[in-house]
Amino acid sequence: MAITGDGAAPVSTPSRLPEHDALTLLRSGEIELEGRLVDASNTTLRAFVSLDGVTARCVYKPISGERPLWDFPDGTLAGREVSAYLVSAATGWDLVPPTLLREEGPLGPGMCQLWIDEPEAAQPLVGFVPATQLPTGWRRIASAQDEDGNPYSLAHADDPRLARLAVLDIVINNADRKGGHVLVGPDDRVYGVDHGVTFNVEPKLRTVLWGWTGAVLPDDAVDVLGRLTGDLRNSLGGALREHLTGAEVARVRGRVRRLLENASFPEPGTDWPSVPWPPM
Repeated sequence: MAITGDGAAPVSTPSRLPEHDALTLLRSGEIELEGRLVDASNTTLRAFVSLDGVTARCVYKPISGERPLWDFPDGTLAGREVSAYLVSAATGWDLVPPTLLREEGPLGPGMCQLWIDEPEAAQPLVGFVPATQLPTGWRRIASAQDEDGNPYSLAHADDPRLARLAVLDIVINNADRKGGHVLVGPDDRVYGVDHGVTFNVEPKLRTVLWGWTGAVLPDDAVDVLGRLTGDLRNSLGGALREHLTGAEVARVRGRVRRLLENASFPEPGTDWPSVPWPPM
């Protein structure tokens, strides 16, 4: 994603900070803006955050820079990003980088999330590939053509890390899982980012991770969903209600319950586009 700004020297391995230390840094560190991610639809800023001699990069999305949406209440996107992190942390999969709602920032309150640097050698897990050259083990999602009419496929790897992310997206009702929102960090972990349009009370799942449609849920996913059922009645449910409405939290419980009852990945809906545009 293109960034405007002064392009200061990078800092090292922010994704390797222990979670508690990362959250403390994001909450209390001094923020120095570096530049704006110009391809983002809402104001999205990359910054340095420093505390007690530790510096890392972060993403800062001020609430004041959120673009109004017809189907999400104004000023709620930052809280939805935090909620996605809370659910991810509760699963134990840690698919969302440490994220919190910072009360003070250069442009006011907003979401602050640890920046994940993808190594140059990291192999993409989602993308367009020539239709006749689907990588071994990849799952085809949709057909496409380039400007010359050559056939391509939108596809993703058959990777258990991606399958976990697909389950998380179902639980949080992610309306915008683009391929560019799937990152592979320096620790070879898969991360999902950009979760502002999640947790709607209406079904809005829109994702590029449809490759497991109809497949049986992995055993570890069933175990995790079972734990979430209890957590949503207790501490996790309380934490989510700080950012979401009671109805939205109830819908989370309902989606977890249906996943457990069906024990399989859902089919795409017919009342809402099932793949975001652009997909990548």
